[in-house]
Amino acid sequence: MDLLARLAEDPTRAALFLDVDGVLAPIVPRPEDARVPDETREELRRLNDRYALVACISGRDGADAQRIVGIPELVYVGNHGLELDTEAAEWGERLQRFLADVAWPATENKQLTASLHYRGSQDEGAARAALENVKARAEREGFVARFGRKVLEVLPPLDVNKGTAVRQLLAERSLGRALYVGDDTTDLDGFQALDGLDVAVRIAVVSDEGPAELREAADLTIRGPEGLLTVLRRL
Repeated sequence: MDLLARLAEDPTRAALFLDVDGVLAPIVPRPEDARVPDETREELRRLNDRYALVACISGRDGADAQRIVGIPELVYVGNHGLELDTEAAEWGERLQRFLADVAWPATENKQLTASLHYRGSQDEGAARAALENVKARAEREGFVARFGRKVLEVLPPLDVNKGTAVRQLLAERSLGRALYVGDDTTDLDGFQALDGLDVAVRIAVVSDEGPAELREAADLTIRGPEGLLTVLRRL
């Protein structure tokens, strides 16, 4: 809480970076049904007026993240930071050809990346095993494939992640203070991007599905989007 107080002392020199699913919006069975609660939106609008930057760094497509959050004046970077990279488009075309041969009912095609969900499958163990085969195929074709919270993510093999997006946004605005809130393995890159800042606050939204590494790397742990709302109100 002392770190939060230090960050809030000078909001004009600080950035807030927030993941969307599982952080701002509760996890739901169908990703398209996710929604940020009204009281959280109210706090985000207030914070956007106070802080130098409030950015949503999401695995979703940036436009979809904006739809879920519902506040267009925030900054949105989707596809794990790939939307800021000029080389991603070519890999996006290759991804579309790969997905054309993948018959998976719960595929979230984000053009530059894809998320193959198995949450809610009748047999999640069998679904995960089937996705292991998809993972192996994707890797043979040069993609990065990794499991997250009941999802297989397929991404281009570029040195781009949520952390590179955070560093770029901080550098563009010459900001030396930041908070990052995440709930999954990909958010570890966002945590690491805060190394060396004058004030850095790393917050993990913990769950039974979340990675232990994120919890261990965090300065503060909270439970669910309702826990985040409490934090936002302190800022």
